[in-house]
Amino acid sequence: MCGIVGFVDKKKKDDKLAILKKMADRIIYRGPDGDGYFADGNVGLGHRRLSILDLSLGAQPMYSDDGNFVIIFNGEIYNYQEIRNDLESEGYTFKTKCDTEVLLNGYIHYKDAIFKKLRGMFTFVIYDKKNNDLVGARDYFGIKPFYYYLTDDEFMFGSEIKSFLEHPNFKKEVNTDGLKMFLIFQYGVKKETFFKNVYKLEPGEYFHYKDGKLDIRRYFEISFDKKNNKKSYEEIKSELRTTLEKSVKYHQMTSDVEVGAYLSGGVDSSYVVSKSLPDKTFTVGFSYEGFDETSYAKELSDMLNIKNYRKKISADDFFNALPTIQYHTDEPDANLSTVPLYFLSDLASEHVKVVLSGEGSDEMFGGYNEYNDPTLLKMYLKLPLGLRKFNRNICKKLPHFPGRNTIIKYGRTFMESYIGHGSFMEEDEANRVLAPNLRNDETITDILKPYYDKVKNEDDLTKKMFIDYHFWLPQDILLKADKMSMAHSLELRTPLMDIDVFNYARTIPNKYLVKNKETKYIFRDIAKEELPLEWSKRRKLGFPVPFSKWLRIDKYYKIVKSYFEKEYVSLFFDKAYILKLLTDHHDNNINHGREIYNIFCFLVWYDRFFIQEK
Repeated sequence: MCGIVGFVDKKKKDDKLAILKKMADRIIYRGPDGDGYFADGNVGLGHRRLSILDLSLGAQPMYSDDGNFVIIFNGEIYNYQEIRNDLESEGYTFKTKCDTEVLLNGYIHYKDAIFKKLRGMFTFVIYDKKNNDLVGARDYFGIKPFYYYLTDDEFMFGSEIKSFLEHPNFKKEVNTDGLKMFLIFQYGVKKETFFKNVYKLEPGEYFHYKDGKLDIRRYFEISFDKKNNKKSYEEIKSELRTTLEKSVKYHQMTSDVEVGAYLSGGVDSSYVVSKSLPDKTFTVGFSYEGFDETSYAKELSDMLNIKNYRKKISADDFFNALPTIQYHTDEPDANLSTVPLYFLSDLASEHVKVVLSGEGSDEMFGGYNEYNDPTLLKMYLKLPLGLRKFNRNICKKLPHFPGRNTIIKYGRTFMESYIGHGSFMEEDEANRVLAPNLRNDETITDILKPYYDKVKNEDDLTKKMFIDYHFWLPQDILLKADKMSMAHSLELRTPLMDIDVFNYARTIPNKYLVKNKETKYIFRDIAKEELPLEWSKRRKLGFPVPFSKWLRIDKYYKIVKSYFEKEYVSLFFDKAYILKLLTDHHDNNINHGREIYNIFCFLVWYDRFFIQEK
């Protein structure tokens, strides 16, 4: 696992090399084991290395035999040995045992067709010196990040936005265009980031940059083929079990260093641990009643004869770490679970360089609670939309009562009511929080309609999964997994988020995903053959965080208030209004905790990048 940086300009070679080193050093934690640089009259490439494979010979940038092609690569290609065998049969020879050289020769031989042959997590850039062509790609699901800065005069790219701050031509400006949707979704949902002119290469995309023109194309699309699967449940279950076991094996064995595993009380990480049987597992929880699952992880580890390392996180730990966490996420991130993941990665990094984790199972196999509407809700959704809209408008004017939020949420079209796992504010509420000059008419529909249109003929469960594959998974779940682990020079692997697993999962009929009021039915059915019954049945919890409760403690209330009172707050928010939200939450037991956290995270992020760092 590594960090990559680069840019295109006409600076002298020595000037390029000096800039590249500063850019790479800014993200040294992504690769503390070594660095390397390439520059010519057009292109500069830099690399920070975390040594996992071929520890002695895998340095980058790496060059083709004829010296014409240069590669920088971040990630792991789990099927590199098979691709290598194919290339050797075509006459290619190899100097190393690492996947980088296979990727480089694979591109030379297959050109753009190589992308679909890869099984792994990756971002990379290859420079064809002869044709002055840069090609780069990001993996199928967005496990590894890739950003680029594009103006009329500049093109730079890298694993993290903060590396751009070291380039003298990078103009640091806050982009408020996505702030309203951030308040609603809790993460940035737009291609352009919160830094102006900095964009995300989307999962499944690749690009060519030549003669000053950026051409972005797509090599992979999320799609489903459930209706043509006529196999019996037992056939599907058996084939899926084999596919999962192979994926865990691939993710574990592709390493020349020890591989550990994260372990919570849930079925996903527990299954991965049961199949990989690492020597070490790692778990965190909060020192607050009802927010600690470490005992479950310890119990399972003892059953499997595995050493479990645990840590309890305090409120002080949480608030002290948040500015550093917002720095590492590059963009503001308001998923509460990002904080415990930061501490979990810190704990694991003391013992191993690679960990397995359970991300992706819920999207693959229908695991979220929102995928299984309760009976009463199903009945309510049968009412005409007009009546539900009427009820919604009435309830918005009433004080809180049980069921009020549900009536409000489902008094809208399906496209408006299901946005994934954010939905902490509606458009009018977000506008009320924003400074007057930032209020706008943008709606959730504006963001989601292009995606819903692609699955308009699918059932509701498939639509929800499709949205999560494009929003929640790459822009929240996988992003924080990468950023929090790499902040501690730790490689995180996701065997359940694998292209071969997806290619099978996309064909599983929905009746086997949500069945008998149970989410992730077929996966749990497989897991219960490996785990105690209570583990396979346990509902999705994630990392529960008692932030809303802490806000009613004066010490932590004052920390948040100190940010809400800063002079620059009025650039983005209605200061008087957000202070009232905070006070009402603290004094009157009105729960505005999630809305407050979204605002708080943005302010902590802005303070770190635009106030502390001039």
